[in-house]
Amino acid sequence: MKDPGPIPTAAGGLPLLGHLVPLLRNPLEFLTRLPRHGDLVRVRLGPLQALVVCDPALVSHVLRDERTFDKGGPAFDRAREVAGNGLVTCPHSDHRRQRRLIQPAFHPTRLPGYAQAATTRTAEATGSWQDGEILDVLAVAQELTARITVDTLFSTTPPPDLLTQALDDLNTIFNNMSVRMVTPPPLDRLPTQRNRRYHQARARLPRTLHHLVTERRATGIDHGDLLSMLLTAHDHDSGPAEQMLTDDEITEQIVTFFLAATETSAAALAWALHLLGQHPEIEKRLHAEVDTVLGGRPATHADLSRLDLTGRILTETLRLWPPAWFLTRRCTADTHLGRYPVPIGTTIFYSAHLLHRQADLYPDPDRFDPDRWASDHLLPPRREAFIPFGGGARKCIGDRYATNEMVLALATITTRWRLQPLPGSRVRPILGAAMSPGGLRMRAVNRELRQ
Repeated sequence: MKDPGPIPTAAGGLPLLGHLVPLLRNPLEFLTRLPRHGDLVRVRLGPLQALVVCDPALVSHVLRDERTFDKGGPAFDRAREVAGNGLVTCPHSDHRRQRRLIQPAFHPTRLPGYAQAATTRTAEATGSWQDGEILDVLAVAQELTARITVDTLFSTTPPPDLLTQALDDLNTIFNNMSVRMVTPPPLDRLPTQRNRRYHQARARLPRTLHHLVTERRATGIDHGDLLSMLLTAHDHDSGPAEQMLTDDEITEQIVTFFLAATETSAAALAWALHLLGQHPEIEKRLHAEVDTVLGGRPATHADLSRLDLTGRILTETLRLWPPAWFLTRRCTADTHLGRYPVPIGTTIFYSAHLLHRQADLYPDPDRFDPDRWASDHLLPPRREAFIPFGGGARKCIGDRYATNEMVLALATITTRWRLQPLPGSRVRPILGAAMSPGGLRMRAVNRELRQ
């Protein structure tokens, strides 16, 4: 094979710091410029060197070969600080057993029961809104998805003080994750107020949830919720000592579910409401759909097949603003990516945002166009170029759960309410554990009163 030469290096690197400055200053702009250098681009974050994969076929290869490209690198190393060895963060060697044990909890027959939490909590939240009220949309979405997640996990609500503490710790972790991801040791251990709050939260959250797990196991009651499924899960293909999840393992799975389900769904829902406020012609079509399907009532699992435009709006939102915007892997063996040899130990970066904004993959990529996902579209997007939930064997186990939750919440909100953007407001992406819309304040307008 002809020597391909060195892997191109991204522009803008500085001595010692490498590309830390542009990545921290404007990471989305930095990422979207990388494909002009090639399919594989070298970046440097202080002492850490990494390769960014810019081609969808190569990203797909990385995601499908989870043995060679194992979970690792800054994103997952930081996530492991909180979630331990849960399903999302565990190495390849542990993944198959965990997936077999947890998969029944996300069987299609379980989804209607979980969907009821989204229906009930969204109707409850929007029922308290006042016509003309100004909403902090991201905060509203975060509280809503957190309540849905709690109902899905525990069925019966934990004590209010425990729940409040858990949600506060979760927010602290989310707000610090992206900065810690690019902060090299020993700077991440300096006794700053931010670091102290983060370490307190990441130590306390697992303790809080472990208490709930041991308390539930002691009762022996099956409540039909996600926690009950985890407590009773069996894997007959494992050895006797591994056929069930331990309390510590269940705690790690619950922390993982909290991290994966709460902030990401909230971010996507908030972005969808923002995009609808910017595109009144699409909002009008959505209102026509929910009026026809729902007639003013909350959306239920039985309505999902008829909420076609609602689903496409969420899909297009996940394309433009994927919550899991930047992830990492680590090579466990010498290998190749495209033309280039990649040695063992190499850190790999890939970005859904980078892929989803490429013009050769998505014509007019910055345009909000739910119709590009219509079944009769002449140029449907390439499957491997759309990765909001990852891909391969490590694709998010709860992708259908999350999609259902977001569609039901969006339909239930818009059947009664319009959220209008405020003049002069400036919405900007906040890059934490999820990419969220910061500064998103909107006016709630009761559609029934304004017709």
